[in-house]
Amino acid sequence: MADTTTEGSRDGGRRSGIALGLMPDRPRQGGFGPATDRSWSSSPYRHPAAGWGAALSVGEVLVRQQQPVLGTRAMFIMNHPVRGFDCPGCAWPDDKGVRLDICENGIKHVTWEMTRKRVDRDFFAAHTVTELAGWTDFDLEDQGRLTEPMSYDAETDRYVPIRWHEAFALIGAELRALESPDQATFYTSGRLSNEASFLYQLMAREYGTNNLPDCSNMCHEASGRALTASIATGKGTADLEDWELCDALFILGVNAASNAPRMLTTLAQAVDRGAQVVHVNPLNEAGSTRTIVPHEILDMARFKTTETSTDNLQVRPGGDLALIRGMAKAVFEAAQDDPGVLDVAFLEMYTTGLDEYRAIVEATTWAELVEQSGLTEADIRRAAGVYLASERTVISWCLGVSQHEHGVDTVREIVNLLMLRGNIGRPGTGPSPVRGHSNVQGNRTCGINHNPTEAFLARLDEVCGIRSPRGRGLDTVHTVAAMHAGRVKVFVGMGGNFVRAAPDTPFTAAGLQQCSLTVHVSTKLNRSHLVHGGKALILPCLGRTEKDEQRDGVQGISTEDAMSSVQLSIGARRPASPHLLSEPAIIGGIARATMPESSTPWEDYVADYDRIRDVMSQVLPGFEGFNELVRQPYGFRIPQPARERDFRTPSGKAEFSHAPLPDVIPEDADVLVLQTMRSHDQWNTTIYSNDDRYRGVKNIRELILMNRRDMRDRGLEEGALVDIVSTSKDGSTRTVRGFRALEYDVPRGSAAGYMPELNVLIGAADFSAQSDQPLMKSIRVRVTPAA
Repeated sequence: MADTTTEGSRDGGRRSGIALGLMPDRPRQGGFGPATDRSWSSSPYRHPAAGWGAALSVGEVLVRQQQPVLGTRAMFIMNHPVRGFDCPGCAWPDDKGVRLDICENGIKHVTWEMTRKRVDRDFFAAHTVTELAGWTDFDLEDQGRLTEPMSYDAETDRYVPIRWHEAFALIGAELRALESPDQATFYTSGRLSNEASFLYQLMAREYGTNNLPDCSNMCHEASGRALTASIATGKGTADLEDWELCDALFILGVNAASNAPRMLTTLAQAVDRGAQVVHVNPLNEAGSTRTIVPHEILDMARFKTTETSTDNLQVRPGGDLALIRGMAKAVFEAAQDDPGVLDVAFLEMYTTGLDEYRAIVEATTWAELVEQSGLTEADIRRAAGVYLASERTVISWCLGVSQHEHGVDTVREIVNLLMLRGNIGRPGTGPSPVRGHSNVQGNRTCGINHNPTEAFLARLDEVCGIRSPRGRGLDTVHTVAAMHAGRVKVFVGMGGNFVRAAPDTPFTAAGLQQCSLTVHVSTKLNRSHLVHGGKALILPCLGRTEKDEQRDGVQGISTEDAMSSVQLSIGARRPASPHLLSEPAIIGGIARATMPESSTPWEDYVADYDRIRDVMSQVLPGFEGFNELVRQPYGFRIPQPARERDFRTPSGKAEFSHAPLPDVIPEDADVLVLQTMRSHDQWNTTIYSNDDRYRGVKNIRELILMNRRDMRDRGLEEGALVDIVSTSKDGSTRTVRGFRALEYDVPRGSAAGYMPELNVLIGAADFSAQSDQPLMKSIRVRVTPAA
């Protein structure tokens, strides 16, 4: 594969750009978005997270989106337990003890959706796709809400209006014309509701394929595979009440202030009640220090801050497994003097593989653990001391753990450590992954899975009267490869911005362009709409805040949070356009046009979502009585056998893993390990501004955060222009040019920068053999002064 070169920002106003028009040469005139011709700045952030900074930011967003009144009103019904809508942002669970359970990022997300701006047929008539490809990602989304279905016209290089029935007919014709159903792929982002997710996978399987890639393939696939192998559930067993009961809480690879801001309240409360809260992250983030809880009005007025941690450990990227194993080593050492340190009764009754694990841990030297973790032995023993002193421990993690080659092994090691002291299946304990988008966990629960179990498929077939395919489908990275090779010819995306979210951006774009048809169901214009197949459709859908009125009345949808609670969400706002359809209606329309003889009652499902939920209650374990349960205040929690110490693994017990300690240190001392991340003013691929408040960065995104000594070794001053070259697993290289090097508190030998700008550095071959996840937190790079 040829090298990919990305031109970066330079003094002359060059923009970060990549092949195929994925990024512009310069910002569109008059656009508010990333711009390199403005001054930028960087300084340490020394203030508490949330508080007045968040309040001021929210005010600016409400004004910018022209929604000061309706946006404020939305705050009072977002995450409301009876009559509100579920926040379309993160998947943090609703706190039953908080009346105004909102955060800065959630309000940004909602007002971004509620904007008065519109992208209608006149807009598309005025701009060719080639022209739009030169706009920034910000400018594309900032044009406002899509208003009607559009079809690409190659002769004029413009999107033109198309009627809904014509769009469905086009999709149906293309899908029926394929030689095999496996030449189509059906992608899902985390915004899709449970009901739409169930219909979507039902449509794909009745059509004849398990090609159901989703955003989980890029974020928590490692977590699901690891937990399933260890305790036979793909989800964490802890819920919010367990977080509130635990004595010790370990947070690994999580930037709470930006990715799950409502978590700050729980962390502050934990510290207040005397719990130990240990953050583990290469970056010492603002959310791991102190906060002002916004809904505590008196604290806001007095500028009262609350600590959100009792300790911070800065591991090297990928060093989490070494830390956890070191803690286990300290536990086994303590057990030599006091056997009661181990929960012997739990281990004997509920687990298998302990002796082999103990032998591996004892054979691992402290020197190895120190080298691979990037911590001192004293650091590791201090963390172990917290664990040993705790009667009830929760360990939580996010992408800083999962997006590595050995992500599955690391999550399994976390479970190993928890099992040593019986910290699974009792109050105040358990593994607890922090999921990202609002219903990414619900998507998987409801069948969005490229590798479903036979039990699920058999039950689906029995209840729905179809014959599902049994072959393994394509996940995200293999979908991209299949499109590129011509094995996938139709791409349907329900939400998201696939070309910007996936790794190896030019490779992904080229794959989409080789499709005969690309279909994107979206609320706003984004980059993926401009990187299209021979035929292309943009289908606009309702937002989470909007009223969904179908033939049989106003409908509600449901979502599942990161801790397995399912709640009802009912939008109330007038839709942005009378031509918008709901996601279930779009799926039903595609399904009927593709399979006109299908006996599945697609029209009845769309008319009343209760009918969908009735079927789901027969197919999905734990959803029995779904319609009644979901209408309770705060909905219901899906039962988990593992939470009751019923481990349905092949052995019938929770299984210790026996992975070797990985070597996470590059052989070449000149190579840095780069991790990509979001800025604070960003949600997934949606960028609200150029600023990253909690990292002290303003007006710049084309940057790399580096350790001071690493900068000095390379002769770099603060703000120096640099070129970044990555080397892929297959030996190919990729380059971005003219990024700015900024000093930041990261461990020596590591670096960090923003996605999606740096996704181009992740090659098509750079995914974990354990999870098939792209290695977004483990990119090997060289940084040199700009040529």
